[in-house]
Amino acid sequence: MKVSIFGTGYVGLVTGACLAESGHHVCCVDIDEEKVEQLSQGQIPIYEPGLKSYVDDGLVGNRLFFTTDADEAIAFSDIIFIAVGTPPNEDGSADLAYVLEVARSIGSSMTESKTVVTKSTVPVGTADKVADVLALELQKRGEKIDFHIASNPEFLKEGNAVADFMKPDRIIVGTDSGHVKEQMRELYGPFNRQRDKLIFMDIRSSELTKYAANAMLATKISFMNEIANLAERVGADIEHVRNGIGSDPRIGYHFIYPGCGYGGSCFPKDVKALAKTAGENQFNAQLLNAVDHVNQQQKSRLFEKIYAHFGGELEGKTIALWGLAFKPNTDDMREAPSRVLMEALWKEGVRIRAFDPAAMPETFRIYRNVDGLELLETQEQALHMADALVICTEWKSFWAPDFDLIVEELSNPVIFDGRNLYDPCQMQERGIQYYGIGRGKSVSGID
Repeated sequence: MKVSIFGTGYVGLVTGACLAESGHHVCCVDIDEEKVEQLSQGQIPIYEPGLKSYVDDGLVGNRLFFTTDADEAIAFSDIIFIAVGTPPNEDGSADLAYVLEVARSIGSSMTESKTVVTKSTVPVGTADKVADVLALELQKRGEKIDFHIASNPEFLKEGNAVADFMKPDRIIVGTDSGHVKEQMRELYGPFNRQRDKLIFMDIRSSELTKYAANAMLATKISFMNEIANLAERVGADIEHVRNGIGSDPRIGYHFIYPGCGYGGSCFPKDVKALAKTAGENQFNAQLLNAVDHVNQQQKSRLFEKIYAHFGGELEGKTIALWGLAFKPNTDDMREAPSRVLMEALWKEGVRIRAFDPAAMPETFRIYRNVDGLELLETQEQALHMADALVICTEWKSFWAPDFDLIVEELSNPVIFDGRNLYDPCQMQERGIQYYGIGRGKSVSGID
């Protein structure tokens, strides 16, 4: 099939590369000329395992190409995906300006019937707005051309997006058109061989499904962080609690790991946007607002522990920081807990020696003018003469470090573990003062 995708960000690029890998012909559109040129040469602007090989395969096989020419892309395909960004407005609502601008481009250029599919995460009712814009543009031109609107939200985990697309748990499609259903069955046929993963529903339910899924996962994280904070005060170990409740199949082990808060481009934005949608419909989404509030507070927990440990005397201290991205296997720094921590420490006059396996370039881009940041080539180099080690991201290389080296390199053998990677008893045996999240009074900085 011939498919065009507007937007070469995280969702658009992964979608295009994976569709091309399965044999479809894909045209990806972006207004950024430099980015399009880089992608056309196989240069990938994001870190995502497995993505580059798929892009390279698509380019070599002439199944994937990139352009800035919207008219070319619209003429190329029968199915057009809208996968542009929907950044949050100041009030938490999703900004649909880019989505609707793509709709205008399609309506002003199409010369034959098209199926337009929203892939971006968008509020309920967005497909109706896209349809209205398309109809208005066609009316301006005096054209009567049929078109179909559908919703096909993505469920890609950063760091595992290629695998998620190639072997999806489910493929949600919102449509009331039999024609679109047949198109989607053909498009997703290569990913739907073992069992039927396509779930068809009305468009508004499809739009809400995406938000509800992310909000549910964010809720589990905030709930566990709430219980972790309680565990610190009653002397319980949240890791024991996690194992105890996770063994219940009704709960499960996924997304019940306490830590220093969730980040990224999805959970923070989507929880706020869903709560905003509720408010616009005269409904007070108390739970959603609480999930967001708990997460914002949790991002400050590491700083609070560091501040308490040093008795508020942080001026001139040096902190070694392992992990900058909001999660492993990505370079995404959006809403990352590390950013909240670093910015709070800098206000107190702290210098930071940091390392991350993937997010160093992005960190430099954001904080290049900050004097109190030094980015090191290895995690071991970051330790040298630091007053403490802080862990914000659970990269595999951090799970089993050389603890003897840590004790040797740090001026004070103390670890603030925002991801509960280490065993408190083992840390005590090694002479390391250890602060985890919800690990009981003795290891959580609670008096």
